[in-house]
Order: sequence, then C-alpha cells, then structure tokens
Amino acid sequence: MNEILMAASVFVFFGGLVAFFRIFGKNGIFAWTVICTIAANIEVLILVHAYGMDTTLGNVIFASSFLATDIMSEIYGKEEANKCVKIGIAANITFILISQSWFLYVPAEADTMASPIRTVFANTPRVMLSSLFAYAVCEIYDVWAYHHIWKWSEKKFGNRKGFLWLRNNGSTMVSQLINVLVFNLLAFAGVFPTRVLIQILIFGYLIFLATSILDTPFLYLARRIAEKHPELLSK
Repeated sequence: MNEILMAASVFVFFGGLVAFFRIFGKNGIFAWTVICTIAANIEVLILVHAYGMDTTLGNVIFASSFLATDIMSEIYGKEEANKCVKIGIAANITFILISQSWFLYVPAEADTMASPIRTVFANTPRVMLSSLFAYAVCEIYDVWAYHHIWKWSEKKFGNRKGFLWLRNNGSTMVSQLINVLVFNLLAFAGVFPTRVLIQILIFGYLIFLATSILDTPFLYLARRIAEKHPELLSK
C-alpha cells in the first residue's frame, strides 16, 4: 500500500504544482513553495517502510520544490527563481517561530490536544533548522546550476530552447544529493540507528533520482502552458 501511495503522490504533487501555475501564474508557484516546504518538514517526522526499505515521508512533496524553481527559472528567469527560494526560506523560519510559540501557552484542564501536538512538534526546531539549511544550500545551487547548464548548452549548440531535459536533470540530480546528505545527517544523526539512517540516505536519494526524471515531462508541460497562455507571464 505504501508503494502505491508513494508512486501516486509523484503525479499528484507535480500535477498540483502545474495546476497552481496554470491558475495563478508565478504566484501559484510561490504559494506551492510555501505549502510543500512546510508540509514536507511535518511529513518527514513519519518513518515508513516501502520498497523493502525504511524511509521518511516528505521526499516526494519536497522534490516538487525543485520543480517549482525549475519552472520559475525556465519561464520567469533566474531572479524570480531565487525569489522563490527566499520565500521558501522565509516560510520555514516563520513556521518554526509559530509552532514553537504554541508551547508558551498553559493548556486548560479539559484540553486533549496539547500533549500530542507537543509530541509531534517537539523535534520540529532541529528538523526545521536542518531542512532550512539544506533547502537554502541545495536550492541556491540548483538555480545556479540550472542557468549555468543553460548558458553552456546554448553556447555549445546555439539553441536556447533546447536541452531542457539536460538543465532540469543535470541541476536537480546533484542538488538532491546535497539535500539528502545535509538534511538527513543534520536532522537524524543520533535519532535513528546507523543502519536505518543509511537506508534513509540511500532510499531517499533513489526517490529523488526517480522524481528528478519524472518531473521533466511536467516542466515541459509548464513551458507549453506558458507558450499557449502568454497572459501567465504577467501574473
């Protein structure tokens, strides 16, 4: 069941991002970035068994943040892609502050939710700060690499529109490796046994490799939508 849900989530999340873009333009991509960065950092607290290995949730929805910056880079340019990254960082910081402020309140005697919520979010600062650092590093690299590969391919082959698949996968596959290593080692070293942590690293990166390949058709689709609906460029 976990395998089916995880596979289906790729198309739901990537398709959802493209739908946000079609409806709201660049503001939809900004909104999706906020949603996926916060949701991923909550999901990642859940450990599941899928495809014969243990892994944390959050990998797939977080992978959509890379598709978001690639769509932004391809259609709106490097400056807007970097703005997308900054919004994701700001969303992370804001959520950390808000979630931790909940613990300043003294629950009422009849309260039944404060304890489970505290249990869920007790590790949030470490996870969120680890995610914040990993997100900043790998997304900044991703945007830089995307445009670096774009400039190289355009100069090499004289085709600005071509080789979308190369700049998409070439930038994302490396940035995802950076993300997997930095985030999981900072967030879960000492939390999970070494064997489980190694499985999380291996399986997490395999998921990201798969999503890097699978997100390419959605990037082509987003560019096609932008070409057919030029009004999106002004949204």
